[in-house]
Amino acid sequence: MTEIYFDNSATTKLDSQVLKSMLTTMETYYGNPSSLHDLGNQANKLLQSARQQIADLFACQAKEIIFTSGGTESNNFALKGTAMEKGNFGRHIISSQVEHPSVRRSLEHLQRQGFDVTYLPVNKQGLVSADDLRAALRDDTILVSIMAVNNEVGAIQPIAEIGEVLNDYPSIHYHVDGVQSLGKFTDILIHPRVDLFSLSAHKFNGPRGVGILYKQANRKLSPLLDGGGQEGQLRSSTENLAGIVAMAKAMRLTMENASQENANHKQFQEKIRAYMSKNSDFKIFSAPNQAPHVFCFALRGVRGEVMVHALENEGIYASTTSACSSRATDQASSTLKAMGVAGDWASYACRLSFGSDNTMEEIDYFLQVMDKLVAKFAKIQ
Repeated sequence: MTEIYFDNSATTKLDSQVLKSMLTTMETYYGNPSSLHDLGNQANKLLQSARQQIADLFACQAKEIIFTSGGTESNNFALKGTAMEKGNFGRHIISSQVEHPSVRRSLEHLQRQGFDVTYLPVNKQGLVSADDLRAALRDDTILVSIMAVNNEVGAIQPIAEIGEVLNDYPSIHYHVDGVQSLGKFTDILIHPRVDLFSLSAHKFNGPRGVGILYKQANRKLSPLLDGGGQEGQLRSSTENLAGIVAMAKAMRLTMENASQENANHKQFQEKIRAYMSKNSDFKIFSAPNQAPHVFCFALRGVRGEVMVHALENEGIYASTTSACSSRATDQASSTLKAMGVAGDWASYACRLSFGSDNTMEEIDYFLQVMDKLVAKFAKIQ
């Protein structure tokens, strides 16, 4: 059976070159980077080299790169670390209604601790308004956290516009969840006003269990973990050296290939969009000018999980919306709900997300399969 993987927003396949770097590091540099002996010094030298490589891609200082276990930890660290550090100065945070669960649930945790959170609404394309954000700012606002690219529909938030607004409020931390954004923009940080930026290696053909929190040098965070004081006293735990080296390699390869991949993914979307636009039983939730690698749609009367399994039976792997909540089949997408999508249509949502290995031939096969499924579901409805 043909196997086609269209679930790259959930996780990506480990690149063969990245795997080679990881295995070499595990076999050769097995010392603890904190150890004082020569094996430790070799490991630490490699760790700092990887940090500098990543800092060069960020166009920032090496000390501004903090290694974490992934996007969830980076987001938790940015939000809770800011709240712990700045809680005596203010207890108001601004975010949006369409954030990833690792942000949303962190904010819910902080609300239980007495913080006040304003969730900005979005329009029908899933976008927040910089004007709404300006109106929500208060004297006690300490943090703004907005994702760069929505993981469910691919909406690209106005990160630069928000940065311009926040230029007038230098004391507020500006966090961007950039987990879905690497390679989708020329500059990783998108705007110089960004203070905190999260990434996860497994979203760009790197290994799972390793990520990044960029922290601008003049910003302070309270650590979430107490221990040996690694990562500049901010993130205690022996560093995942092999994962970090592999992540640096994956980042470089992703940025080098971004232009061609984005062009390919845009062509994929255009072909699928043209096909579905001819049939009124399809509804497309992803706007044409959004991130090229995410395409969210629905077929009238067919629940998302039913479509996912029907596609799987044909060798195509897709998802409902977010992989973090896709097993909770009784819960409609929070993003689609915020966009004003009716509950029944939201329950029909299915997401395709493209990666570096996908081809136009796979798109053609997908459309052939959809012809068959449309006819099949029409008979049983």
